[in-house]
Amino acid sequence: MEILVYRQGGAKVEEGFTVDQLPDLLQDNTAIIWVDMEAPTEADENVLLDVFHFHPLTVEDCRENRHYPKVEEFPGYLYLIVHGVRADTSPEHFNTIELDAFLGANYVITYHHDSFRSINNIKQLLHTSPVTCQRGSAFLLYQILDQIVDYYSPVLDDFDERIDSLEDNIFTLKRPNNQILLEIMELKRGVLRLRRISTKQMDILHRLSRGEFPLIPQNMLPFFRDIYDHLVRVTDLAESYRDLISGSLEAYLSVVSNRLNEIMKVLTIFSAIMLPLTFIAGVYGMNFDNMPELHSRYGYYAVWALMIVVGVGMLGFFWRRGWIGGSEQEKPEG
Repeated sequence: MEILVYRQGGAKVEEGFTVDQLPDLLQDNTAIIWVDMEAPTEADENVLLDVFHFHPLTVEDCRENRHYPKVEEFPGYLYLIVHGVRADTSPEHFNTIELDAFLGANYVITYHHDSFRSINNIKQLLHTSPVTCQRGSAFLLYQILDQIVDYYSPVLDDFDERIDSLEDNIFTLKRPNNQILLEIMELKRGVLRLRRISTKQMDILHRLSRGEFPLIPQNMLPFFRDIYDHLVRVTDLAESYRDLISGSLEAYLSVVSNRLNEIMKVLTIFSAIMLPLTFIAGVYGMNFDNMPELHSRYGYYAVWALMIVVGVGMLGFFWRRGWIGGSEQEKPEG
């Protein structure tokens, strides 16, 4: 647990406080308190219950790590769950990490089981300048949420590049490739999770930005609306990516079907050419005595010549029809 305190009029953010000092700090209305709990222990959870007197169900929600984003209002504080992007995430394996946050009149509490880049960035910012805390606890929460949402942008760029690469691979496909199909399904799952998370977080920011909660002052609403606008963009892009991936799946199936049709066309043309040749060979393969051609001196060569002419003629016919070697050419008028 890390406790950071900014006192009104102070030149810097103070650190090094203990849990025993928290009750006195909370009584100081001129202080803005940030309690960050990373990989919290049972003792940290007791602080939430005994010092801040949060509802036991909110503490139980904090303990679990499988909740969708939400915001709930309780007497004297807000409880939020948001999701940030993991540092090692990728379009094929899109994962998020959960952040539980409490907002009070003069405090912000962040509770998370994994390291958050956005949390670390805000701490570094506070070590440089206390401006983030000077505008109150709501502005501190805004900065944290803004950093979390900003990390969605690189993921969107990765999705865009990966989908473009996937489309190129599909249209240069020579034969069915299960690896491409697997990539399509993984991307689809990642986009669906991105859309699901961003949609719910967009709803949270919409509530925070429209003045629904008294703990967020009116002058802070434009900042939360800015985060909301970013999440609208994320959600819209996730929706478009879902359509693109669905189109990629249809394109893959279409390309595979076209390749199969090409193979079937070749086999069909081969069978069509062999059919009359087989008929000719069958006719002259009969062992009837009254078949003048069987006793002809040049009958064998004549049959071969007939079969070659038929085969070449059928190939020429197929070519002129555009069934092999390109599309059928329109004959000029006149």
